[in-house]
Amino acid sequence: MKILLVSANTLKAPYPVYPLGLDHVAGSIDGRHQVRIADLNSLNHDQALPDAIREFAPHLIGISLRNIDNTDTTDPRGFIGGYRALMDTVRQTSTAPVVLGGSGFTLFPRRVLAELGAEYGIVGEGERLNLLIDALEAGQNPAAVPGVILPQSPEANVPPPWPGDRKPRPRQVSDHLPWYLEHGAMLNLQTKRGCPFRCIYCTYPLIEGRKLRRVAPEDAARTAVELEAAGARYLYITDSSFNADVEHSLAVARAFKKEGLTIPWGAFFTPLPLPDGYFDTLAAAGLKHVEFGTDTLCSEVIRSYKKPFTVEQVLDAHQAGLDAGCHVAHYFLLGGPGETRQTLEATLDNIERLKRTVLFFFCGMRVYPHTQLYRQCLEDGQLETGRDLLEPVFYRNLSLDADDIEQQVVEKAKGRLNWVVGAGGDDTADIVRRMYAKGFSGPLWEYLIR
Repeated sequence: MKILLVSANTLKAPYPVYPLGLDHVAGSIDGRHQVRIADLNSLNHDQALPDAIREFAPHLIGISLRNIDNTDTTDPRGFIGGYRALMDTVRQTSTAPVVLGGSGFTLFPRRVLAELGAEYGIVGEGERLNLLIDALEAGQNPAAVPGVILPQSPEANVPPPWPGDRKPRPRQVSDHLPWYLEHGAMLNLQTKRGCPFRCIYCTYPLIEGRKLRRVAPEDAARTAVELEAAGARYLYITDSSFNADVEHSLAVARAFKKEGLTIPWGAFFTPLPLPDGYFDTLAAAGLKHVEFGTDTLCSEVIRSYKKPFTVEQVLDAHQAGLDAGCHVAHYFLLGGPGETRQTLEATLDNIERLKRTVLFFFCGMRVYPHTQLYRQCLEDGQLETGRDLLEPVFYRNLSLDADDIEQQVVEKAKGRLNWVVGAGGDDTADIVRRMYAKGFSGPLWEYLIR
């Protein structure tokens, strides 16, 4: 069978993201099949996808939907309209059945399947596509495959995590790799799946499960060195939180160093209590950028968001990152449950204690199905059962609205380049693109540090 996998993501703000998930899906498909990936970022003209479909003549087309919207109240953008246009292009070019998947699809499987009119959907990890292919070839009922839904299927629950050991990345050369090497040369790597934390708004546990499934550190390191050999000048680790397992993250870093990785890398961290010298070990292995999912620096809101740390632990982790010679950034998510004018002021006051950093502010909390925030909104009467959340819905704070929060942050940020409201939008993406064209690599936010 010939299978075409399409990466539908074209969002390039603040920088383009290599579609790592499709590499994992492609690598899981049995070798008796022919598999190709069409990445919309790398296709250079409007007819490139139709041409690729006609030339390959696939028997099955899989489309990966990474996001449904950009979750940014300051510059809200929904992607369903673009996905509809993509489906129209596919339908006009091929009669092959279409399978939808990806993290964005998993959050709204029945709605997106109906909206786009596909034959099948895969909820959860995309490696299940191989099981669907087997069922189709054998003439079996595809709805019997865990995680597979059809238009007539009832609402789907996310199935248990994909069994088996985690693999760092399939060892194959992708046709779209050169585009990313030419646009920043920042590739990515996953060292584990799952998230054990219980932040009220987060969808990671829904998509990947709470149980951590780790890649062997030696395998992760070998893959990192292979990516460097392929032309990568920077690696970003896509784990939900790299230090969710402190010992594993240390072992990965030591394996990087032992294997001879020479390019820098970055990751997302939770500001937990860490052993002495933690960031020094990672920095010695090439860690350059530390991004903390801090969200708030007010104790009451930390408890309301169910974050697993305290204000003082954030400050300690921040200083440890700086002392190790890393660039440090913090992401804040303001205006959620428990936020008041007083708690916002407390966060903004405590931020002044964070030195030599970049601060990214998102002023509003997106509500996703099956999260604790969603259940809380139902209980508070903010949402009625069955409310369509496909178009962005944000938590409604009764003490202050998103505009008030944004105004207060913008006022505080005047004259400070390292205070960024939202993801920066097209202007930031354009700056990053021009810096990539000059040979820079990585996330580049360190140039804002003041």
